Amino acid sequence: MFDPKPILKNLPNLPGVYRMLNAENTPIYVGKAKDLKKRVSSYFNKNINSPRTKMMVSQIAAIETTVTRSEAEALLLENNLIKGLMPRYNVLFRDDKSYPYISLTGDAFPRLAFHRGAQRKGHQYFGPFPSALAVRESIQLLQKVFKLRTCENTVFANRSRPCLQYQIARCTAPCVNLISEENYASDVRHAAMFLLGKTNEVIDALGSEMNEAAEAFEYEHAAILRDRMQALRQVQAKQFVSDFSVSDADVIACAETQGQHCINLVMIRGGRHLGDKSFFPKNSQDAELAETVEAFLTQYYISQNTPPLLVCGAEVAKDEFEEILSEQSGRKIRVLTNAIGDKKVWLKMAQTNAELALQQRLATSANQQARLIALREALHLSEGTERIECFDISHTMGEATVGSCVVFDRGDMQNSEYRRYNITGITPGDDYAAMRDVLTRRYRKVAAGEGKRPDLVFIDGGKGQLGVAIEVMQEVGLDDILLVGIAKGEERKPGLETMIFSDTGEMLNLPTDNLGLHLLQQIRDEAHRFAITGHRAKRAKARITSSLEEIEGIGAKRRKALLMRFGGLDGIKSASIDEIAQVEGISQALAQSIYERLH
Repeated sequence: MFDPKPILKNLPNLPGVYRMLNAENTPIYVGKAKDLKKRVSSYFNKNINSPRTKMMVSQIAAIETTVTRSEAEALLLENNLIKGLMPRYNVLFRDDKSYPYISLTGDAFPRLAFHRGAQRKGHQYFGPFPSALAVRESIQLLQKVFKLRTCENTVFANRSRPCLQYQIARCTAPCVNLISEENYASDVRHAAMFLLGKTNEVIDALGSEMNEAAEAFEYEHAAILRDRMQALRQVQAKQFVSDFSVSDADVIACAETQGQHCINLVMIRGGRHLGDKSFFPKNSQDAELAETVEAFLTQYYISQNTPPLLVCGAEVAKDEFEEILSEQSGRKIRVLTNAIGDKKVWLKMAQTNAELALQQRLATSANQQARLIALREALHLSEGTERIECFDISHTMGEATVGSCVVFDRGDMQNSEYRRYNITGITPGDDYAAMRDVLTRRYRKVAAGEGKRPDLVFIDGGKGQLGVAIEVMQEVGLDDILLVGIAKGEERKPGLETMIFSDTGEMLNLPTDNLGLHLLQQIRDEAHRFAITGHRAKRAKARITSSLEEIEGIGAKRRKALLMRFGGLDGIKSASIDEIAQVEGISQALAQSIYERLH
């Protein structure tokens, strides 16, 4: 039995992070504390009510702690450890790496752009947005109203006439000086004010400019400003959130059904409802809703720009999170747990969205489970068949050959476990050799204990590919795993697939309405999609690179300079000799050589 007394006796009354380890020395829980001694001691009180906590405590074999300078620093460390260790008893949210923003670049004529990733000095960023679609819709709106450019700098610097965006009234063509830098800067300023929620101020400013233009008999310009004001009023009427004391806020609701939790996040930026996003945590069984929401606040807002107001649908440690998030963001953050008025209406909407998303997920999961059961029955598989892997090969006449492996497990496609394999050193177009290479690389590791063992393997191909797969599995010592070749039917029509079994050589066709066939088609189509996406990217990169590499005198540095200047191979092909010669490091003679080789 684990005796915590010696550890608890020496714990300090300082902020920090604690890690609970089991008998195998594996972290099973990570937590933060304002006072390590008090927090860790609380786990060993006799009156613990939560069955989940009791189960976790019963498995503790050791405790590790790390003292930090502040509770905010403890929150950061806790978040990093949770994402790195994935402890069994922590509620875990999938890390989406980064969320999309709208950026206005720091150029003389700023560019309106979609941005994801690290933020650079000199640029303005607005967001985050709940999805890429929300960003693109906002960019389209800003193009219609403010007519800012969205083209890359390489294209912008090499225009000699306005592009199609100007023709359809989505840009004012600063690339060919059809608008002054001063007037363009005014449009950029208005766009930024709109994104910050200052729509009324923008409308007032446009109204003043319209009146000045009318008084100066510039009626065409006045009409343009009038149309902008009308467009902004329409947007404001549709999207403006009237009762929020700040223009930026997040509304967070949590729902529970059949032991599963869903967090729905509604984003309000600049006084506009940008949309919502649902999150489905792992390890949330038996957890309280408040615990799930607190885990979300910890793991989500560490890497995001936290808005001034968070409206939560659960009783979380309000004061604690306000203090930590305010310290981290450098400004006052308010956490509201007793919403009233319009905030309560928005919270109810988020709650409804969370419940609907959870119902849809459970329905999808039930459908997938029904498909899996039907597949087991159709193929006479054991009830323990859960993990299915599928392989496909993609190339164009032997060029840029890529193999794919997709995984179906735990009732769904497991995107994080997908793998692509670049295949070299084989005769171009030899699908058998490609399949041998991929399967050998994959299952040599599995046989060595470095990966999960599948219950069933699909091979996208007929008897030839299946024969290669059988040989590979025998070589690596996994010949007891069932392999099934999927031969495409007549004219490659869905529903006519023939399955070929590795153990008996039997061939089977399932009825087109069989749920097991639908699952097989889903997995096979996903393997094909994943392979062809990788193949196309590899082929495009190879063609761009090889075309320039074949030219004498073009090394990596000059090749990069050319691609950066003209935006790609097509841009270089359309450039004149004089334009190519303007690139740093390219002489007139070399420009002549490049032009001749590409034409």
